[in-house]
Amino acid sequence: MPTTVEDVTAKAEMVEIEPKSGVALKSTTVGHKGNEVEPNGDGSVEKEGEENKKDGGKVDEVPVPDEVETKSGISFPGKLDDGKLLKAVGLRKKSMLGMGIKIYAFGIYADNEKLKELVTTKVGKAPSKPTKDMYQIVVDSDVGIMVQLVIVYSGLTMNMVRKNFDEGLGSAIKKLTGGKNEELTKKIMGEASDEIKLTPGSTIEISRLPGYILQTKVMGEIVSTVESELLCRACIYMYLGEDPFDKEAKEKFGTSLLSLF
Repeated sequence: MPTTVEDVTAKAEMVEIEPKSGVALKSTTVGHKGNEVEPNGDGSVEKEGEENKKDGGKVDEVPVPDEVETKSGISFPGKLDDGKLLKAVGLRKKSMLGMGIKIYAFGIYADNEKLKELVTTKVGKAPSKPTKDMYQIVVDSDVGIMVQLVIVYSGLTMNMVRKNFDEGLGSAIKKLTGGKNEELTKKIMGEASDEIKLTPGSTIEISRLPGYILQTKVMGEIVSTVESELLCRACIYMYLGEDPFDKEAKEKFGTSLLSLF
């Protein structure tokens, strides 16, 4: 409805004057209709633009964006249902017949608060760039970390995955201890059936749980749960050690560590 002269007059400060003496008798101020402030039932007034905090003052959580592993086009959620945050994405390649075959894309997730407490306590002052010691601190700890693998190669079988991990873990264990432990390396995928079909987009999740427990899921089904500090260290070492599966992913993880300070 159009604003009338009467509306404008009603919103202005109204001062009643005694005609003979010129003394103001009373004054009433009414705010502009668009910014009018109404008192609450108890006489208090809420400030304009202030959120109503009757619900406890909770603020909606800012969503964490997804991230795409560019070489494969695989997208990873920025945050998992259990609260772990995505720290880096990468690609596992394997040389076959002189060609680099894309095997799987991966995302490394971590318990951000535990990771921050660990790194800031152990390192103290933030270095100018990620150091070998920083990565090793993460490798040796039992902070919750999950590596999500998304299959890219169309011809991948469960037997090929098992062999790949046996080799990777075996190499990591040798670098960490100077020796081999074939019995231990076979435990991570040992119970996964060869009948499991791995098509592009299939997922494998390897989680390091507090207490040095390594749990493996294939397509959402648990295939192994092993309590072993060495196995947990070796698994994370494959991605953050001296010869990682994807150097760029390791560097991204290192940058995320610096942001914790």
